Amino acid sequence: MLCGAAAAGFAQGVSGFAFSLVALSFWAWTVEPQLAAPMAVFGALAGQLVTLPWVWRGFDPKRLWPLLIGGLIGVPVGVLLLQWLDPTLFKFGLGLFLLVYCPLLLLLPAGYTWPHGGRLADGASGLIGGVLGGIGGMSGAVPALWTTVRGWDKDTQRGVMQAFNIAMHVSTLTVYGFSGVITAQTLTMFAWIGPALALPAIMGVLLFRRLNAIAFRRLILSLLLVSGVSLIWGSAATWM
Repeated sequence: MLCGAAAAGFAQGVSGFAFSLVALSFWAWTVEPQLAAPMAVFGALAGQLVTLPWVWRGFDPKRLWPLLIGGLIGVPVGVLLLQWLDPTLFKFGLGLFLLVYCPLLLLLPAGYTWPHGGRLADGASGLIGGVLGGIGGMSGAVPALWTTVRGWDKDTQRGVMQAFNIAMHVSTLTVYGFSGVITAQTLTMFAWIGPALALPAIMGVLLFRRLNAIAFRRLILSLLLVSGVSLIWGSAATWM
């Protein structure tokens, strides 16, 4: 469990979003899904807060608000879906999507951007992120993919995504708390994974600061691709 938290903390420190995707690929083998979801959300929030001092300067409120509005609408929808949706099948489907989509983007020219959609599309990506966040703390994957394709510069993307993810994780944990998902056992797990992820997350964000824009784009897409593999692997572990 702690190894999963450390690996996920480092991945999140570099990318700004990958904690839940990486952690769940480890925890699928040892942690019950009902416990893994709040653990993933809490770990993702802790990692965002730990690395915030290194990335906040890229924050852009004008680019944040469409994502934020969409995400806040999506979070309670995701928590509601969590009550009856098969989380394993859902993660398997998301993994397949990432396995197909990310290699296609990696094959495009390094400077390729998609200029269409505007703030409405930004809000839609935030909505999907909020739903995924409510289901299992995976709020950053789709918005990170979208803002990468949109061609946002590295620092702005990271600053905006950091603020977006913090808001999504706080909202998700709040809804979890009111719905009774967080138990005494959950709080004990929180106390273990928080310290385990802190130092790896800081190491990851220091690496992030050394990357240029093209390297960061490739890193994001590569991590999403690996996350797709992890989601499918973790789903398979649950079915075995």
